[in-house]
Amino acid sequence: MDHRTAFITGASSGIGRELARRLAREGIEVAISARREDELRALASEIAAEGGRARVYPLDVANPEATTETLHRADRDMGGIDLVIANAGVSNHRWSGKLTYQDCAGIIDVNVRGAVATLTALIPAMVERQRGHLVGMSSLAQYRGLPSSAAYSASKAFLSHFLEAVRVDLDSTQVTVTDIRPGFVRTPMTADSTLAMPFLVDLDDAVTEITAGIRARAAVVAFPWQLASLMRAGTLMPARVYDGAVRRIRKKKR
Repeated sequence: MDHRTAFITGASSGIGRELARRLAREGIEVAISARREDELRALASEIAAEGGRARVYPLDVANPEATTETLHRADRDMGGIDLVIANAGVSNHRWSGKLTYQDCAGIIDVNVRGAVATLTALIPAMVERQRGHLVGMSSLAQYRGLPSSAAYSASKAFLSHFLEAVRVDLDSTQVTVTDIRPGFVRTPMTADSTLAMPFLVDLDDAVTEITAGIRARAAVVAFPWQLASLMRAGTLMPARVYDGAVRRIRKKKR
């Protein structure tokens, strides 16, 4: 990759952690960020042992002001950040008949407000420097509202539309925007899930897809292709047909 530096949120585990290790192996100095400082320190030590360079920035992206300030500080510390990856994300599963605002609040704070704060913090600086790459970790869940996932599906739909609009706006600049849309990936977030997870992807394979997309500066990276194709096809279904299909799937699960 031609990136010199990268800032990654949600780097203490799962996709973010493996992404940081992979980018560091490619010679990129990584700023790793998450709430769990001990996990970040351990990761930084692993990266250093492998010959890479990592800086630790403890952060809860649910605080947008702290997020903006932290990215500005890292940008100064590292002589300019070339690649920003808004990876931090949370999910829960709640039947909408019992849904409350509190069930949705944490998802909105992290997946929407946190992602936007992360992605917008350095846009003016990147445009001025005429270089930069913004990456958002969306999901195949953004294509349609999924059962028991109202807040999560909506948060990812917001992120994908946000990234698309920013990409269109920045088309005349040297700033690239990439929307990553994974399906189900074998991570700590999915380890305890009781939901069906068709076409489950191993973490290492998922990170290979993601880094290839970043390297190619792709607009959208959606995988695995089988599930991505089904979800895209689902967007063409009228509401009545989609509702009936989801209802049959839920009956089969019972």
